[in-house]
Amino acid sequence: GSLAMMGLIGIIIAGVVNYFLASSVLNLIISVVGVVLFTGLTAYDTQKIKQMAAMTNDGESEGKVAVMGALSLYLDFINLFLMLLRLFGSSRED
Repeated sequence: GSLAMMGLIGIIIAGVVNYFLASSVLNLIISVVGVVLFTGLTAYDTQKIKQMAAMTNDGESEGKVAVMGALSLYLDFINLFLMLLRLFGSSRED
């Protein structure tokens, strides 16, 4: 969890730096690290959802866990897709 958050902050900082440098190599590195990071985050969030679902007893909290889990996985997949687009799209620009 905390390692992934550090990775996300690192990607954000590297993205801001790359905005000013406009380096294609740094863009490639950010994309590769982003794909690896969001793949790991998807696996982590899946395990977290399974653990939270095992701890819930009533229907109301199960519904809340399901919605939060779906939102979390949705964001992971969207970010993973964007990083893959960035990775494969940058190879055509160069």
